[in-house]
Amino acid sequence: MGVKTMKNKKRERVMGSGAVRRKTGLLALAAAMMGLLTPHASRAQQRIRLATLIPRGSSPFHILEGMGQEWKKASSGGITLTIYPDGTQGNEEDMVRRMRVGELQAATLTVSGLSEIDPAVGALEKIPMAYHSLEELEYVRARTQPELEKLLEHKGFVVLFWADAGFINLFSRTPALHPNDFKKMKVFVGAADQAEIAIAKGLGFQAVPLGWTDVLPNLKTGLIDAVPAPPYFALASQFDLVAPHMLDVKWAALVGATVMTKKAWDKIPADLQAAVLKSATEAGKQMQAQSRMEASQALEAMKKRGLTFHAVTPELEKEWREFAEGVYPKMRGTMVPAAMFDEVMQLLSAYRNPSAPPTKKPEATKKP
Repeated sequence: MGVKTMKNKKRERVMGSGAVRRKTGLLALAAAMMGLLTPHASRAQQRIRLATLIPRGSSPFHILEGMGQEWKKASSGGITLTIYPDGTQGNEEDMVRRMRVGELQAATLTVSGLSEIDPAVGALEKIPMAYHSLEELEYVRARTQPELEKLLEHKGFVVLFWADAGFINLFSRTPALHPNDFKKMKVFVGAADQAEIAIAKGLGFQAVPLGWTDVLPNLKTGLIDAVPAPPYFALASQFDLVAPHMLDVKWAALVGATVMTKKAWDKIPADLQAAVLKSATEAGKQMQAQSRMEASQALEAMKKRGLTFHAVTPELEKEWREFAEGVYPKMRGTMVPAAMFDEVMQLLSAYRNPSAPPTKKPEATKKP
């Protein structure tokens, strides 16, 4: 009986170990199957470094953060977005350069920065007094967007989304209504934007090139007397406390886009690119809606703390429009490529005169 019992126990141990091995094998197989069913989990991590002038803590910053969270969720943690706000990576020209050498993979830029990639984008913003309304801007942007995106992609950048923040107005230390009033003032222009400097000088302004972080202290010292800025940015930067006069002229629309290097984009698995683009498109819609709303709120907030709002009469608007149009011949073909300049003008004419026969699109815009 004792010998038989020992043999039975040995047999049970052998069978038990076999069962354990079979169970372990099944678990390994199940784990492998789960890996096949959830492919994102085993993919290499991809970190996207995005730079921008947008201030930390602002609503556009939080929208970019939300976009990054959606990317991380869609990729099961495979894609992470690191945002460098407040111009910590330099001005927009620096950001473009850093993307080209691989130090950054993405940036949220205004037209000034985008024009460093391809000057045709400048047609959306750099033509002063071009747009009478945001509806006109949207009409033009929708019809030029595919072409502009092809030009940018040809230069190595993929557009994730476009957005605008409403119009840029003119803030000044002393009351100023007419173009000649501003010609007597020292007007801020972005130091890195040579086209903007050329436009300002072409209009007869005393252009003072500076970085945005230098605007407030130089308004205080009187090195500059006037600054074109969107209301929400003027409020956040406290320009209105030193330049308490705002002329409600629609000088230009503030347009921008978030772009990613094509090299970084191509590293994103094809089945994830649609999800990444969808999240980015939604972020762009949110940013545009929020920025436009905040522009109106900012204006009211500045009025409450002493801003003098100078409304523009039809006669004064006409004066400003004729003044701005005087620089168009100098801009066309130099600051903005002639074909894209003409295309924007033709689109605006079509929007304002829908019954007029369409004009032929310039052939030159088909190639970068």
